[in-house]
Amino acid sequence: VKKDNWQELWDKAYAAGIAAAEATNPVPMVVAQHANPLDDSSPVTRQYFVPQGACGFAWIIIRPGNSKFANWIKKNNLGRPDSYYGGVNIWIGEHSQSHQKKYAHACAMAKIFSDAGIKATPYERLD
Repeated sequence: VKKDNWQELWDKAYAAGIAAAEATNPVPMVVAQHANPLDDSSPVTRQYFVPQGACGFAWIIIRPGNSKFANWIKKNNLGRPDSYYGGVNIWIGEHSQSHQKKYAHACAMAKIFSDAGIKATPYERLD
């Protein structure tokens, strides 16, 4: 990636993120509904199979938030300032609700950015 060719860097990172997510096979989850929702020992009345695994979120923080790359991300509506972590937040909205796929996507993108000399940190949270 040529210096300051931010679109090329973004495209490379995004493609790596999509590929990483597609290569991830989430651990499926079963959600059970009990007759008494406050008593796990009560009879199970319904079960739901969730093939995408646990639900969750992932994002990448680019620091500093006023770097040339961070400014390019904001200008192109690919991220927004993050008041909690600082820097610029790139939200991973793809992959339905799959926590594992979203986090794989974020990690792959952050690696591409880091390899290009940009401080990029992936974050995750279960829902």
